[in-house]
Amino acid sequence: MKMPAAAILLALGAMPAHAMTDAQLRDLVAQRLHGDRTGACMAVAVVEKAQVARAYVCADDKDEGRIGPDSAFEIGSISKTMTAALLAELILQGKGSLDDPLSAWLPEGTKVPDYQGQPILLRHMVTHTSGLPALPSRLGATDMSDPYANLDAPALLASLGDATLARAPGAQFEYSNFASMVLSYAVARRAGSDFESLIRQRLFAPLGMRHAYVNQPPAGVRAAVGHTPNTRPTPPWRFATDLAGAGGVRATLEDMVRYVQGGLGWTDAAIAPALALSQQQVSDKPAMAMNWMLMPVAGRTVLLHEGGTGGFSAWASIDRERQRGVVILSDTTWNSIGSLGSLGLHLVDASFPLGKPRRKIDAPAELLRQLEGEYQLPGLRMTLRQRDGKLFVHPKGKGEYEMAYDDAGDFHPLALDAVLKPQRKADGSHAFTWAQMGAMVHATRVDKAAAAVPALSAQALAEYEGRYPLMPGFELAVRSDGSRLHARATGQGEFALEASGADRFEAAAFGIEIVFRRDASGKVAALELHQAGRMLKGERQ
Repeated sequence: MKMPAAAILLALGAMPAHAMTDAQLRDLVAQRLHGDRTGACMAVAVVEKAQVARAYVCADDKDEGRIGPDSAFEIGSISKTMTAALLAELILQGKGSLDDPLSAWLPEGTKVPDYQGQPILLRHMVTHTSGLPALPSRLGATDMSDPYANLDAPALLASLGDATLARAPGAQFEYSNFASMVLSYAVARRAGSDFESLIRQRLFAPLGMRHAYVNQPPAGVRAAVGHTPNTRPTPPWRFATDLAGAGGVRATLEDMVRYVQGGLGWTDAAIAPALALSQQQVSDKPAMAMNWMLMPVAGRTVLLHEGGTGGFSAWASIDRERQRGVVILSDTTWNSIGSLGSLGLHLVDASFPLGKPRRKIDAPAELLRQLEGEYQLPGLRMTLRQRDGKLFVHPKGKGEYEMAYDDAGDFHPLALDAVLKPQRKADGSHAFTWAQMGAMVHATRVDKAAAAVPALSAQALAEYEGRYPLMPGFELAVRSDGSRLHARATGQGEFALEASGADRFEAAAFGIEIVFRRDASGKVAALELHQAGRMLKGERQ
């Protein structure tokens, strides 16, 4: 359900627009997907003016028929944008405001955390700036393949009472499914309905989304089976009805085409003004509407959101200026491998690279040698060893897992859904991040002595501050808060940098290393941004 932010997206120039045919779309999706080691099947649509191109494509042609027009996919966090539309309609009806405190929309007596008297407002709930943690404390999960199945409204509200805020609401973007479930509950309560009845009556029916549902499937629809990226079927995710606005909607491709058409303004349904209101910018760090991310693309602003559950990934984008929408529904979760960004962004604007399938290959012997060793992850010690040209991962106290390697440069276990992403540093050494269940953590090597990194004074950190253009229309802004550096890429959220050596800093969880270069006088004059084997250089402005 998480909106991934692990990589810096480069917004390039626009290409000429033209209406796409079914055949052209199928060829593009096949180019990206055929032979992919995930085995995914995708339903894809591009909506342009009066024309809609549709395609159903599988990584392996033998799986054709696994999905079709009657297949309902879990759309994950795209559900949040639908909850935002329902909230916007209540606001237009005079039943509330984005400046209402969250507590006013919850049962009397519900304990809601604040920060030094500053309350959480609804605007914080739709921009992921509430300060609430990612998950409720009383999640009650007994099986992480279906993590929300045991969570009900009383446990959700009790979790609010357990929470404390580390900073003022609105101060920082922190993606929170917890907050979104609370908002789903609050919207249904204010509307005087259960969430499924509300969304069916106010959104699905007016837009003609005949087969969309939460927990009550209509006739004529079949639930697609979800898969992990190692081709294994996985159980569906279940949500208590009133909490499902965070990620519990299922929809067919045609349902999502109707939703995007509504978002483009092509409807006179009663929900149309609310859809438009939900697309208006609410915050700028990062730029967000009501649960929509706002991305600059070639001088335009495109609304987008991704969704991911244990067995599905989804993408939806709305480009009102170009009058173009994109929908991708995958019966395989791509959360751990970067989600659907390469295909989705290419369909938004052809200047973005399409990407290519991930194919299994043999791992380079030198990479295996570099990775062997002992590592510490948060709460877990892990050993990496090689045998017979293969990498094996052994988490302490657990069994050993054989890893396969793909031509994108990542390892993945054969027996579970996770990804080990090697990171080659500027000095030629290697580290890695581990991605699993939507989280990405950095592994610290513990079998080799690390060089001590001296603490930097506020004055020393200030030497790195500045703007560093990396390419036309795209720059990295670096600032110091007196104790550490922070960086922000054009159109992206801010991330912290940790010192790793002389003039070297890392955002390890994102696989980013920044090396500052000095001129002959010793002043910082440029930086190099290293990520995913690429390097961009920018002179200091």
